[in-house]
Amino acid sequence: PNRQVPGVGWVNGHHQENGMENMTLFEVVKMGKSATQSVVDDWIEAYKHDRDVALLDLINFFIQCSGCKGAVSGEMFRHMQNSEIIRKMTEEFDEDSGDYPLTLSGPQWKKFRISFCDFIAVLVRQCQYSIIYDEYMMDTVISLLTGLSDSQVRAFRHTSTLAAMKLMTALVNVALNLSINMDNTQRQYEAERNKVIAKRANDRLELLLQKRKELQENQDEIENMMNAIFKGVFVHRYRDAIAEIRAICIEEIGVWMKLYSDAFLNDSYLKYVGWTMHDKQGEVRLKCLTALQGLYFNRELSARLELFTSRFKDRIVSMTLDKEYDVAVQAIKLLTLVLQSSDEVLTAEDCESVYHLVYSAHRPIAVSAGEFLFKKLFSHRGPEEEGLPRRGRQSLNGSLIKTTVFFFLESELHEHGAYLVDSLWECASELLKDWETMISLLLDEPMPGEEALTDRQETALVEIMLCAIRQACECHPPVGRGTGKRVLTAKEKKTQLDDRTRITEMFAVALPLLLAKYCVDIDKVTNLLQIPKYFDLDIYTTGRLEKHLDALLRQIWEVVDKHTDTEVLEACSTTCHYLCNEEFTIFNRVDIARSQLLDELVDKFNRLLEDFLQEGEEPDEDDAYQVLSTLKKISAFHNAHDLSKWDLFTSNYRLLSTGLQNGDMPEQIVIHAMQCTHYIILWHLAKASDGSSLKGDVVTLRKQMRAFCLMCQRYLSSINTAVKEQAFTILCDLLLIFSHQIMSSGREQLEPLVYTPDSSLQAELLNFILDQVFIDQDDDNNSTDGHQDDEASKIEALHKRRNLLAAYCKLIIYNVVEINTGADIFKQYMRYYNDYGDIIKETMSKTRQIDKIQCAKTLILSLQKLFNEMLSDLGFNFDRSSSAFCGIKELARRFSLTFGLDQLKTREAIAMLHKDGIEFAFKEPSPQGEGSPPLNLAFLDILSEFSSKLIRQDKRTVHMYLERFMTFQMALQREDCWLPLISYRNSLQVGGDDDTMSVISGISSRGSTIRSKKSKPAAASKRKLPEGEQNSSSSSDAVWMNREQNVQTPVMMHSPHLTSTVLRDPKKMRPEDSYTTAYTMPAEQHPHQPVTQVTWMLTQRQQAEARQQQERVSMHYAKMRNHMQQAMRRGSGLMEDDEEPIVEDVMMSSEDRLEDISEGMDFDTMDIDLPASKNRRERTELKPDYFDPSSIMDDSVLNVSMF
Repeated sequence: PNRQVPGVGWVNGHHQENGMENMTLFEVVKMGKSATQSVVDDWIEAYKHDRDVALLDLINFFIQCSGCKGAVSGEMFRHMQNSEIIRKMTEEFDEDSGDYPLTLSGPQWKKFRISFCDFIAVLVRQCQYSIIYDEYMMDTVISLLTGLSDSQVRAFRHTSTLAAMKLMTALVNVALNLSINMDNTQRQYEAERNKVIAKRANDRLELLLQKRKELQENQDEIENMMNAIFKGVFVHRYRDAIAEIRAICIEEIGVWMKLYSDAFLNDSYLKYVGWTMHDKQGEVRLKCLTALQGLYFNRELSARLELFTSRFKDRIVSMTLDKEYDVAVQAIKLLTLVLQSSDEVLTAEDCESVYHLVYSAHRPIAVSAGEFLFKKLFSHRGPEEEGLPRRGRQSLNGSLIKTTVFFFLESELHEHGAYLVDSLWECASELLKDWETMISLLLDEPMPGEEALTDRQETALVEIMLCAIRQACECHPPVGRGTGKRVLTAKEKKTQLDDRTRITEMFAVALPLLLAKYCVDIDKVTNLLQIPKYFDLDIYTTGRLEKHLDALLRQIWEVVDKHTDTEVLEACSTTCHYLCNEEFTIFNRVDIARSQLLDELVDKFNRLLEDFLQEGEEPDEDDAYQVLSTLKKISAFHNAHDLSKWDLFTSNYRLLSTGLQNGDMPEQIVIHAMQCTHYIILWHLAKASDGSSLKGDVVTLRKQMRAFCLMCQRYLSSINTAVKEQAFTILCDLLLIFSHQIMSSGREQLEPLVYTPDSSLQAELLNFILDQVFIDQDDDNNSTDGHQDDEASKIEALHKRRNLLAAYCKLIIYNVVEINTGADIFKQYMRYYNDYGDIIKETMSKTRQIDKIQCAKTLILSLQKLFNEMLSDLGFNFDRSSSAFCGIKELARRFSLTFGLDQLKTREAIAMLHKDGIEFAFKEPSPQGEGSPPLNLAFLDILSEFSSKLIRQDKRTVHMYLERFMTFQMALQREDCWLPLISYRNSLQVGGDDDTMSVISGISSRGSTIRSKKSKPAAASKRKLPEGEQNSSSSSDAVWMNREQNVQTPVMMHSPHLTSTVLRDPKKMRPEDSYTTAYTMPAEQHPHQPVTQVTWMLTQRQQAEARQQQERVSMHYAKMRNHMQQAMRRGSGLMEDDEEPIVEDVMMSSEDRLEDISEGMDFDTMDIDLPASKNRRERTELKPDYFDPSSIMDDSVLNVSMF
């Protein structure tokens, strides 16, 4: 009967809100609307009134939190053991779903987990003064949770383990409070006892003694409770089969060690964390590291971890390379804390294993490693460094910047300066932004006794300085690290603007001086010239820095005059382009200086060219060098600047024409003349596209472009490889730019510029690719002497060849050249798969998107070309098992796979492919005369690789087309030489080839587990057939099922002759039916019984019935086959299912995997022994080494080597 307690919000175990609705404790906690404190207080009131009813509510709370629909009744609670209750609840568990509250996703269930943990914590806190010591409530709860944590049901085990661990944590807090109270009581007692007898209050002493005794008794009870939880739950579950459960245990033991270090921070508990660092799941290893971080963060606690650190340090260091990035990050952070606690623990090798991670592509790892590096190298300040200036060469930052440079050079990863700066940015940005000190280190003379930077160190410092400037101005990680640009906060934007202003003011003055000092150094100048692109150019005007701008321009011209290196010249051109911005007031000043420089360069070039091309004189090397250096400078500037007002086309075209006539022009002059002419045409086209050019300019551009293309075409036959490659690359670019797509986006006025390559140019481009790209690596003569240089040069040469092939493939993709020219490319797919497979495959994919049929014709053409090449090499009597023929077949198989699974999309293309293949196979008559197979008949064997891509009705159509080419005699031939025709015809039989093979392979490989996509095994089907179908003898499923039932007798197993009959005549059965029941294995294997007279008679009768059934089935299939043929004649669509893979869900038995691995194990587990009062306790020596796995279990239990 329902009993209502006055003033209590519970009615028979149900919480009552506003007197209107009864709710269970689980529902109240799940909703989360009531404060946990009030819910617990209401429960305590109910417990005080009737502890059995309230405790029953609490038990059902844990059962329902596990997702169990059942409930424990009062009768069960009073008369059944915990194990019986749990068994009963297990039977009532909902097995349809594997989800339960702790695994459900969504904000409500995340909040429920928090509320669940809070409820337990608050419950213990509110009961800590009386109820938990009543030897009833806690005993019942701990007993229940221990039993549930040992359950085979994951939901019970997971939920109860979480509850038990949170209960343990709450008890640890209670024990900590008891310890504090005992210390206070002991101190008060001793203070009172030390008083003189006259002032001593004996009553107070008695009270204090009584209180201390009560506290000691309570502490003993708490110890017993914690021991019960630790031994009953933790010791078994910290190595549970489920990773989440193991993670809960490790997380909580870390909390205990941090909360109550006197009791738990010792080797007997630390060993569990140390062993679990070898866990196979990343989330568990992560919990170990975060637990240890909480201990090492406290210097007092870290001092008590010496033995643990010495034993498990190597494991922590190895975890910095963990396959889980989150684990690696936390391992590095833990080592940083270890480093802070003691500088002597980590060896140089340990530190070096972390140092190199600053170059990691994963940014969180790199940043953590950067913090470790900063703490190790930059955080220690000696007394001699205290009085140093704040900025400049002699400052503390000066020595730290030198240290950074030394580290950068020693790491030998000089191309990754941006990665190093990014790694250090979050912890050392102030150091990296000290550009004033960097400039001082580069420009100022060293002080007496100070060691100057070497040239190599100065180069490294310039690179680090540039990377720091880039990081400050762009505010995002370098390329290859990070997901992209993020939105900056207002504070970050202000910092970015301030840094940019400071950079401009500082380097506007210093950069000309730096360029003047390092003018002849290629590496330093190239990096220094990139700094101006981060300037705020307005500051040149507002800060009255025009004279420094003039100095910068003079230094740039000086660099241009002294250098011929392409990289330096392009850096000068780019910097000049950035400074020549019409939006800023400095534009006129920079433009005038630029025009003067280019005037000088063009005049010098024209003057040198006249002398160089004078007839009758042999040009000397000095003249050639002067022309080349000037041409390089003009080309570099023409890349970023419009030099149209200087007529450079005529002089460059004249240079190229002379080179063709004489044939002795230096290759570099020809290459740069081509490049310069290419830029000239592109700048003219840019003007024409904008509409800013005159009508005559378009005509001029058309003439120049076509003349230049003819010139490049003639250079394709040059004997110099570098010249041919340049001509080919420029031709591909121009053909793509001036293709029909130039008129898109409303640019019809550019129609006269459209240029389509003729057949001769297409042939020459293709021949170039075949000659220069599809070559063996060893044939490439660009290798050098040293082994390392040789490897590097091979990689570079391969990269160059890939670019050449990609340039040509773009012409195919954009329909500039005929798609069928791709046949010579596609046929190389298998042979050069490692080098160019990705490019060729992408080209096939793009051409299929443009024109499916033409792409299919190109693929079959490539196979035909390979077949003809094989015939010319091996002759017409070749062996079909030869490697050449098998290679072509394999290529056809690869081509077939590229068509995908959707047969309707590729239907027409596949049909056309078969048509071309059949025509090719019968194209040439037999060289041996009548009666012999056609010359190319073996090609049908290759073509059969595409038969599976035909839908059923198309197979019949292709078969009819094949019969047009066949004579009556061909159909009767059975010799080996006619096998390609026979196999190809079989592959076109509807329901033949593929279906038969799928049935046979299904029998051999999957046995009774095979399922058809259209029908499931009758034995496993839960759906009942309609009564008419069940009784119908015409139903093939029913026939096969009846036959199955007839055969299943105690003395009759599966008859082998049934299977063999099916295999002999597969065409009499549909594959769907064969999957359904023909190969269903018996549900039970009955033991063999002695053959008596009765069983023998039964056997004979059943065999007779089986034969009758078999005859009826054969007749039934004959009828079905006739109906199918008639349907095909009517054109009914029978879709092929062969391409749909049969996917089986293989579920692992949880019962097998979740055996209680702690059953029958003897544990030498330490009892929880809370420390005595600090005032009366003596410090004991260090306990024995409990890190030895044999002290708790052997290695066979852990399945992992600990040390």
